[in-house]
Amino acid sequence: MSSPELDTLLAQIRQCRHCESNLPLGANPVIQAASSAKLLIIGQAPGTKVHHSGIPWNDPSGDRLRRWLDLDPVDFYDPNSIAIVPMGLCYPGKGKSGDLPPRKECAPLWHQPILSQLPSIGMTLLIGQYAQNYYLKDKPKTLTETVKAWRQWAPRYIPIPHPSPRNTLWLKKNPWFEQEAVPYIRDYVHQHLESNR
Repeated sequence: MSSPELDTLLAQIRQCRHCESNLPLGANPVIQAASSAKLLIIGQAPGTKVHHSGIPWNDPSGDRLRRWLDLDPVDFYDPNSIAIVPMGLCYPGKGKSGDLPPRKECAPLWHQPILSQLPSIGMTLLIGQYAQNYYLKDKPKTLTETVKAWRQWAPRYIPIPHPSPRNTLWLKKNPWFEQEAVPYIRDYVHQHLESNR
């Protein structure tokens, strides 16, 4: 379920052209939310595939993220259960090694208005360094140290690595993440999202 206020806000966000002149493919804000959502996923920014489809996490990274959550696409894309609000809502462009960072204007402009309309969120997954740097105060310097300290912020915030195939080596070097953090996240998902499934 959603509220009229959130519906109006989502419409405004999807019309946002605030930094369009800096976006190589133009503006196409990608977001999923409903006021009944219990899990919030804050990632980096859409890639080109997601930009063109308008469907968040519609790529190999999303496949791994859904495996971590133990959710099929139908449940994952149910806004009544899961809100998806990246740090940058539009594709930022290509950099020297992968995509550019999320636009810095986006989160200060839209995150607080969105979060104020999501009263039922009990867990927020902070995927990657940009989300972790924005939301976690006094955190360790490296992503690995931050993710290792996930219990410090649980269950409100859970810092996790990006599920990109490029992080496969990191996951092999840090098996504790899938052995300890992923089961904790799955337990929350199954306990709190069951009523909506």
